[in-house]
Amino acid sequence: MAPWGGVVSEQARQAGTSIAELGRPVAYLALREGTPVYGRAGERIGVVDHVVADEPTDIFEGLIVHTLPLPGRHLFADADQIAEMRERGVLLAVDGDDLHDLSHKPSRHANRGDSVESPLEARLRRAWDWITGQL
Repeated sequence: MAPWGGVVSEQARQAGTSIAELGRPVAYLALREGTPVYGRAGERIGVVDHVVADEPTDIFEGLIVHTLPLPGRHLFADADQIAEMRERGVLLAVDGDDLHDLSHKPSRHANRGDSVESPLEARLRRAWDWITGQL
């Protein structure tokens, strides 16, 4: 059953975990590295690796998710792909396959002069820059 129905995942169901056990809803500022991330169907996708936000404007842009099992890979969950952020878990509005793969460098359209970088491309670039230490 999906998280919104009460059970987070098959493993959680076997352990008796419900959405209430993920704690209260929180703002992005309260999310911590290592917080579990669950897909729409309730499967555990990975953990929060980094919160992406435009700090000067205090706008939440998304999350960098480190997939499990380790060593895993990095995925970007855009703010629109996140249903709920709770003290002990993030619930996505999409499946893990719908997240943006950060295993390759995003293109920089603006540098090629053929088009303007979209807001999503800008967020993906900032996520990539964080992963590669360029931020």
